Amino acid sequence: MGIYEIRVKGYLDQHWSDWFDGLTITHQEGCTVLRGPLADEAALHGVLIKVRDLALPLVRLSREDADDGMPEGGAR
Repeated sequence: MGIYEIRVKGYLDQHWSDWFDGLTITHQEGCTVLRGPLADEAALHGVLIKVRDLALPLVRLSREDADDGMPEGGAR
């Protein structure tokens, strides 16, 4: 399981959190940040399909290993 951060351009209200599989919603620099754990790549693709369906421009996608908090492939 990984912790994902998906940054999209635009503003999403907090009520979208449930629709986005319970990811937390915050806002930074004109973007909405969806962040939280997703069970696997299938769950990630499900969220990305929802981003696409809302026509939200994807700005960035990153993943941290849930075990150590380091970005995947990151060095200590």
